[in-house]
Amino acid sequence: MADPTPDDRETTPADTGADGDAIGFGVAATKVRSFPQTPGVYLFKDAAGRVIYVGKAKNLRSRAGSYFLKAAELDRRTADLVREIRDADYLEAESEVDALLLESRLIKDVQPRFNSDLKDDKTFPYLQITTHEDYPRVEFTRTPRQKGVKLYGPFTSAGSLRGAIVVLQRIFKFRTCTLDIDADDPQWRWFRPCLLASIDQCTAPCNLRISKEDYRRDIQRLKTFLEGGRGRLLEEMRQEMLEASGRLEFERAARLRDEIRLLETLDQRGDLEDHVQPEVFLVDPKKGLAGLAKVLGLAAPPRIIEGVDIAHLAGNETVASLVQFIDGLPFKPGYKRYRIRTVDGIDDFRSIHEVVSRRFSRLVREGASLPDLFLVDGGKGQLSAALDALESLGIEAPCVISLAKREEEVFLPGRSEPLRLSRDAYSLRLLEYVRDEAHRFAQHYHHFLRRRRTLGDE
Repeated sequence: MADPTPDDRETTPADTGADGDAIGFGVAATKVRSFPQTPGVYLFKDAAGRVIYVGKAKNLRSRAGSYFLKAAELDRRTADLVREIRDADYLEAESEVDALLLESRLIKDVQPRFNSDLKDDKTFPYLQITTHEDYPRVEFTRTPRQKGVKLYGPFTSAGSLRGAIVVLQRIFKFRTCTLDIDADDPQWRWFRPCLLASIDQCTAPCNLRISKEDYRRDIQRLKTFLEGGRGRLLEEMRQEMLEASGRLEFERAARLRDEIRLLETLDQRGDLEDHVQPEVFLVDPKKGLAGLAKVLGLAAPPRIIEGVDIAHLAGNETVASLVQFIDGLPFKPGYKRYRIRTVDGIDDFRSIHEVVSRRFSRLVREGASLPDLFLVDGGKGQLSAALDALESLGIEAPCVISLAKREEEVFLPGRSEPLRLSRDAYSLRLLEYVRDEAHRFAQHYHHFLRRRRTLGDE
């Protein structure tokens, strides 16, 4: 949830002129005009000098200044706070991630009254690291455990926390899955990692590609960073990199070099909420995957699901989207967009044929794993088009199905009649979410192309 403010415009009291829109030009309002335009944390104090609110900002001057606009005095979420502000202060941070963590630590230590008064009745989100497992996992939670975990928080912005977890995972490569991995069980060596390992965002402990000791060292680095020890951590990593190089462990030294570079450029990560992965609501991923394995006759729950959809307007600007789910949850880095090249006018079947051909040709060319389940938006015709594309490529198809709207019928290869699942089935809910996410992503791309054409930017 975002910080409580009625207006996120890049406006400060100094920008409002003399037209009466700005209010409260006292000590605090004057101070915020001189705040830097950098990430950090701002603190509002009352007449007794007590900190009554702590907030984070990408731009301290703009964010803190928004509380001294007329809108803030009138907005019910901020009116009581604004009336009590008598002083303001700030602490700079090196990046928005650092600001998010600093805000959390201050709220926990100071416990400002308005940080809870201005929120709704939802539980604050926490970052939770398990401590009882061979390979600890990092989790977002609103219901933290009391034992067996290390907690960081509370955080005021769920979106920013989710984005920060994605950004930090690219540096420290921790796992966020729910697998119960036993480091002493050799069977894990035959387990197929998810795509996070393929894009170097996880060290794949599920495949025992990293030792328990090395993985825990990465987790300890993450904890050091979360606890405000960024400078000390960078120094330790630089020293470790030099030692690894001296021992001719060049692969380890190169990895440390890359992690150091990512830590040093955290301020270039952009808006944290741009990194947020959408969540499956009303769907239990584990139950949905188990249900799909059962109704589709699969040997195991499908770990990687891809869904494709077509969008056009009267045959113009035809595009396709491909979305990817890992372990039942959307995986944004795996999303793809396609402009249909070989089809004129309205022909969903040929469009499906083209995008499936392009997708699987690339997977085979790059030696990448095929999805466990491939979902096409549509009925029997769309499914046949996808299967024809795979046959023309000589590729042994994964499980390919289609989901028709209205009756939500599932079409399977070799079956004349569709599969009709209960509307309350977790398996159908998961298929619907994959289909709807593909549709949303296709429409978003299609509207973007239409706007660009209308504006003459093409």
